[in-house]
Amino acid sequence: MSYAIMVTKENNNAVATASKTEKEFEVEMALCRDMYEKKTRDYGTSWRVLRLPSLTDQIFIKANRIRSIEDSGENRVGEDVEQEFVAMVNYAVMALIQQELGPDGELELPLDRAMELYDKHLNRAARLMLDKNHDYGEAWRMMRVGSMVDLILMKLRRIKQIEDNQGKTLVSEGVEGGYMDIVNYSLFCLIRLHEK
Repeated sequence: MSYAIMVTKENNNAVATASKTEKEFEVEMALCRDMYEKKTRDYGTSWRVLRLPSLTDQIFIKANRIRSIEDSGENRVGEDVEQEFVAMVNYAVMALIQQELGPDGELELPLDRAMELYDKHLNRAARLMLDKNHDYGEAWRMMRVGSMVDLILMKLRRIKQIEDNQGKTLVSEGVEGGYMDIVNYSLFCLIRLHEK
């Protein structure tokens, strides 16, 4: 399945860089999508029983584990950190789906519907990334993976605060923007890890 998103720029270098980023994003998105599909085949959409704060906490557990391993330099469980980034992408997409469907929708979604919703929200996040990447000029390429993990943890703290305030905000974009940023930072981290 292609996640191609059209990018037009006047400057050839900008087009080449955007095209490279888009291709790298597509590779990592396909990796995450494949894992989501396999787990959906194994477990169905059992995650639909989780409330948004529970999904937020699942993402927090993954991000905190990565930071703990980075800080200690020790990975006792031995599970690959790359899989934690994949899980954060997928939990954030699940949160976006939960937000759309609400708690009263059907719990067990057919596979094709689960994939359709996944693709919809993952593609929305990718379009946001391309827009932001244009404005920020590929700044993420100069960032350390650890810094992006810190930004994910900051986004999670913000989401948790909004959840604790029953979704009320004064000037914030709300939890949806936070989840989409978590998707994109996690995909950036996967790209950076695979560059090595």
